[in-house]
Amino acid sequence: MKKKAVGVKRGKTTAKSMPKPTSAARAHTLPAALRDRRKLEPDGEFRFGCHRGLPCYTDCCADVNILLTPMDVLGLSRRLGITTGEFIARHTLTPVTKDLHLPVLMLRMEEEPGRKCPFVDAQGCTVYEDRPWSCRMYPVGMGLPPARAGDEPEPVYVLFEDDFCKGRNEPGKWTVAQWRTDQNVTDREEIESGYRELISHPWFIGGRQLDAKRMELFHTACYDLDKFRDFVFGSSFLARFELEDALVAKLRTDDEALMRFAFRWLRFALFAEPTLKLREAAPQTRH
Repeated sequence: MKKKAVGVKRGKTTAKSMPKPTSAARAHTLPAALRDRRKLEPDGEFRFGCHRGLPCYTDCCADVNILLTPMDVLGLSRRLGITTGEFIARHTLTPVTKDLHLPVLMLRMEEEPGRKCPFVDAQGCTVYEDRPWSCRMYPVGMGLPPARAGDEPEPVYVLFEDDFCKGRNEPGKWTVAQWRTDQNVTDREEIESGYRELISHPWFIGGRQLDAKRMELFHTACYDLDKFRDFVFGSSFLARFELEDALVAKLRTDDEALMRFAFRWLRFALFAEPTLKLREAAPQTRH
């Protein structure tokens, strides 16, 4: 059964923790949108189904906050046949709050009335194959504890049981693992593993903040991949860093390879990690 893309007011955070907190402690570390939701173990079952016969079909695709991952921006821009920069300008918002230590992108809803998703019509999601991560995961939400040194993060899964959604009364039963496989999130998350390592980096422990310049570097490399490619091939970048010829050739045309490389470069540019090697007598310019 084909499921349309859906979203609710929810968020995903990624961070590291130490030591493993109790269940009660972990509940308080989740984003507000995930608190007081029913927790799901990876093998815990829930019921859900979505199809055009439901009276709520597409109702959930309006007036929602959908945070976009790098793969979401890349996939949607390619789907629409525009650059990542054009997609960001046309279809995203950048919320600014004191709680955000890195820039994030949110899908821009259409104007009133309804504030519906620009990619949904009466038939459902028009970009279904490239729908965002949060749309794929609904009705499951995921959060990770705040960053602490010494331990790898473990995801906390919750179930959204919204009154408007009749899909939770459908007979289909799923575990979190089955749902993740069915919604094709595993491969996408593997590509974005470097992104999660960045936003959960121990450098941020204690509330440290990036300056404006490094925030801009993060935004470009993570989300505006076409601009980052221009930076790599249109500046002194290749004269400064030692890169294998095969990798350079791949970065010209392979978006996923470029995204992985962008995450690798950011560890060098933001946190001074030795993830790249400077050439001897490289031009002394800023990253």
